[in-house]
Amino acid sequence: MQHDFTGKVAVVTGGASGIGRATARAFALGGASVVVADLDAAALDDAVRSIKDSGGEGVGVVTDVSQATDVERMVALATDTYGGLDMAFNNAGIEAAPRAVADVTEEEWDRVQAVNAKGVWLSMKYEIPAMAARGGGAIVNASSILGLVGSANGSLYSATKHAVAGLTRSAALDYAQAGIRVNATSPGMIETPLMARTAVKMDVPAEVFHGMHPLGRMGKSPEVADAVLWLCSDAASFVTGVVLPVDGGYSAQ
Repeated sequence: MQHDFTGKVAVVTGGASGIGRATARAFALGGASVVVADLDAAALDDAVRSIKDSGGEGVGVVTDVSQATDVERMVALATDTYGGLDMAFNNAGIEAAPRAVADVTEEEWDRVQAVNAKGVWLSMKYEIPAMAARGGGAIVNASSILGLVGSANGSLYSATKHAVAGLTRSAALDYAQAGIRVNATSPGMIETPLMARTAVKMDVPAEVFHGMHPLGRMGKSPEVADAVLWLCSDAASFVTGVVLPVDGGYSAQ
């Protein structure tokens, strides 16, 4: 699905690989100017180069979303370079080692929460004023199917993604009158580098993940990107506060 984002400015965190990279590229192909943020400088350069090689407009910025100064700089880059901010996909996240609740260490808890939950909050904190200055905008946060259900040995990751779902719904109510729509996607198992690392940590073959979905397969990054772009487009102008499963039927079970 092609949307026309000509003249719009988008920020994508975690934009150097997987779902974030596919979404940044899709925004650019739709005509948006894209600020791509990620911690991996080499992958970030490659993602921006891919956008430009396809005729799109983009710039990269190394960003740790758990640090307010980094996030503030990311948003300032969008406004200083392109004149404002209209759309954001707050996608940066890290996996957690599979452990039962009592086996999660305080260090692990703080590290994963800082990126997956605090990072989304910080991103919205700085994106929202920039969007308000333009008269509105659209934000999509990356939750997960584990933000909709629980998972044995998945308490830490699940807690962060439930937090994203709650932040999304609350922010949607806070800023509806400002013309800022806030939604989230809840992907199932998607073929990404993060998912590959998770499979290794869990010592689970990919075939098991395919079989978890009624559609019989894992999803692909561009399929999630399509959902993000729709939520940011005028086609979703009456949609806010939604946590949208993109999960091959997983959450319907």
